Amino acid sequence: MANTSSPTIYLQLKKRIQIPRGKMIKLGDIAQILSEPEWEEKLSSLELVLPLQKDGNLLVMDLMQIIPRVKKVIPNVFIESIGLQQVIVEIVGNSKKPSISLFLLVWLLLFFGSALTIMNFHADVNMMEVQIKVVEMVTGKRDEHPYLFQTSYSIGIGFGMVVFFNHLFKKKWNEEPTPLEVEMFLYQENIDEFVVAEEYKKVGTKQDEHPS
Repeated sequence: MANTSSPTIYLQLKKRIQIPRGKMIKLGDIAQILSEPEWEEKLSSLELVLPLQKDGNLLVMDLMQIIPRVKKVIPNVFIESIGLQQVIVEIVGNSKKPSISLFLLVWLLLFFGSALTIMNFHADVNMMEVQIKVVEMVTGKRDEHPYLFQTSYSIGIGFGMVVFFNHLFKKKWNEEPTPLEVEMFLYQENIDEFVVAEEYKKVGTKQDEHPS
């Protein structure tokens, strides 16, 4: 039980942050801090670690690493943790200007790849014959080349994709996340869980190699 005379600070670690390479990681970078006003600035500027080149581009900071640093500043402090126990720090370098040629190459690959996928699917299910029969059912005449129907069908596919993905270039129709955004979010969540698990595995291996 905490001493009533001891100051109490509340720490809420962020899930994932980005820090430029070569910058010292401070407590205010990785956590939201709630404390007495006289301690907030000092805690926010508390230096924790300077990422080295050997640390790679991902670093996991655990609450158990942070508490001793805080207690050096406020020896009799009582720390109340809220939420996450780890924060993933992504070390980023200088951002490069996107390559227009690379963008066009990827765009062309996706465009023709998608087009070929749709065409092969239509060939597998004999879509041409289906469209001819649909036109014949509607008009009563058989048309071997129902271009009007095919044009409308193609436009419908494009419009349906826009509605499904809720996105056209940078414009969204509403605030709901798109299926792609949801998948990317789940993918990022899995990566974060894997990074944390691997970090704990490395720490456990080091402790086994160097027992106290």
